[in-house]
Amino acid sequence: MTKCYPTVSEDYQNAVQKAKRKLRGLIAEKNCAPLMLRLAWHSAGTFDVKTKTGGPFGTMKQPAELAHAANNGLDIAVRLLEPIKEQLPILSYADFYQLAGVVAVEITGGPEIPFHPGREDKPHPPPEGRLPNATEGADHLRQVFSNQMGLSDQDIVALSGGHTLGRCHKERSGFEGPWTTNPLIFDNSFFKELLTGEKAGLLQLPTDKVLLSDPVFRPLVDKYAADEDAFFADYTEAHLKLSELGFADA
Repeated sequence: MTKCYPTVSEDYQNAVQKAKRKLRGLIAEKNCAPLMLRLAWHSAGTFDVKTKTGGPFGTMKQPAELAHAANNGLDIAVRLLEPIKEQLPILSYADFYQLAGVVAVEITGGPEIPFHPGREDKPHPPPEGRLPNATEGADHLRQVFSNQMGLSDQDIVALSGGHTLGRCHKERSGFEGPWTTNPLIFDNSFFKELLTGEKAGLLQLPTDKVLLSDPVFRPLVDKYAADEDAFFADYTEAHLKLSELGFADA
């Protein structure tokens, strides 16, 4: 679908650039890139293509959405971001949270994701239950990412590579540990670790392992493990699509 981005004022563009600089400082100081990426993803990943509800429109700051089980711990991200947001009242929360995800990838060595401003904040959070469940299989991933969000199999595998950042916390998700040996570096090591099998101290979720057994997902895992540039190119495309679900559709 073609995108028709809104025109924003020069003041708004300047605020975006200022927010980027401040986000780089915050994320570097707090080592919170994984948390910011999760905030951006979980904000966007609630979009439903059929009803045109949910999506990256700033509703994550609302207590009702933060209370969703899949969002455990994201109140920390919202709280960390608020002092910067208060300095830049012209920005929508919708743009600001997605910008935080873009900066999180960039500052940890990942690709530069294009960012188009102009998302408007929406008043109503989406219903619970639209985000992926880590204990499920390939059918579930396709139901959420393809049927609900409108993303492709390639997008599913590329976005899974975002697990190169961060770790699970038992009190938040029921799982514990990082996926890679350096969870603050964005690279293709998620796929390399996946192919070498389970290791003590490293995590592989059921939704990660299914990438190896599914006949469409598996060749993409092999490709990304062997070629980081190919992963970065496909990840950039997938992240951009996710961050713009329901935004600027022509």
